[in-house]
Amino acid sequence: MAKTITIRKECGKVSMSDDLAAVLSTLRNGTYTLTVKRAKEARTIPQNDLLWMWLSCIERETGTSKMDCYSYYCRRFLSHTVRMGDHMVVVNDTSSQLTTAQMTEFLNNIQADALTELGISLPMPQDRYFEHFYQTFNY
Repeated sequence: MAKTITIRKECGKVSMSDDLAAVLSTLRNGTYTLTVKRAKEARTIPQNDLLWMWLSCIERETGTSKMDCYSYYCRRFLSHTVRMGDHMVVVNDTSSQLTTAQMTEFLNNIQADALTELGISLPMPQDRYFEHFYQTFNY
């Protein structure tokens, strides 16, 4: 059974979610490997909410369902090519596995595309009229 301890370092101070010695003492006899790697921050709920508000706006302006808009943008900005045996196949990822940085880039790409290709201005939360946009599309 895997054990997980979250380690955080801020301002030079290290803190852990659990006592390392206590967690290790619960392991069965055997040899273990401990690997420490920097955690990737998953996309945030506010980022995901913003994405779906934007897609609702695009749906209203274009008549294309927000799910089709989502699929389009995933295909456009999150696809990559992989080798499957002798074939090269395009794989379309989704936003669910993106880090916060990757999600920011995805949102920026959608915002730029909506403005240049569709003439739709999608606001950011810090924008002046975002509250009205939020009230209109947050459902």
